[in-house]
Amino acid sequence: MKLLLIEDNTTIAGQLVTFFEGLGWAVDYADTGERGLALARGGVFDVLLLDLNLPDIDGLEVCRTLKAELDYNLPVLMLTARDAFADKASGYGEGADDYVTKPFDLRELRLRCEALGRRHALHKTSEIYLGELTLAAKSQEAWRNDVPLKLTQVGFRILLLLAEAYPEAVTRSQLMHHLWGDDPPDSDALRSHIYSLRNALDKPFSTSMLKTLPNIGYRLVCDES
Repeated sequence: MKLLLIEDNTTIAGQLVTFFEGLGWAVDYADTGERGLALARGGVFDVLLLDLNLPDIDGLEVCRTLKAELDYNLPVLMLTARDAFADKASGYGEGADDYVTKPFDLRELRLRCEALGRRHALHKTSEIYLGELTLAAKSQEAWRNDVPLKLTQVGFRILLLLAEAYPEAVTRSQLMHHLWGDDPPDSDALRSHIYSLRNALDKPFSTSMLKTLPNIGYRLVCDES
């Protein structure tokens, strides 16, 4: 595991570096958002541990920037003392994959990092296999039960984002940000693309893989047996 830690509290940072290096993991450390962005742009990491309260750039802005710029999906685990639901919603809305409030148990943090790291290892392959579903990222092709899926370019991007997040959900705001950046169309555009994706992915088959989570977003459901 290779971690990037962006944390301005030197005491907490020292504890985390000592703990994770004791596991044999590699840790790159930055105490400001700008230094963290420079490290992230210059390397490839399995997980980013990101403090929300940084002295120069808010952690949400760091997360938003990296999710938009990096050519791979870097899992982001937010570290923060903010425990209100609105703060968590803001973090997830900017692309965070997990959220831990301070103080936290280092053992739990390890488990969360390992889970995110396994997901990242899956994403680094050129093809993704989820039960009946196969996606080839480079050629932008997808199959279900070896049947080619007729997807639009946007439909494939949505399906890829959902596959990369599996088994977690992707919020509507995350999808819209990944698809259209800071200038998204109205919400009906996303709804239309989801409808087309569902027709291609689920309609010809006996079971549905694309699940809508009311007031949250979407996730894939599959039988991996």
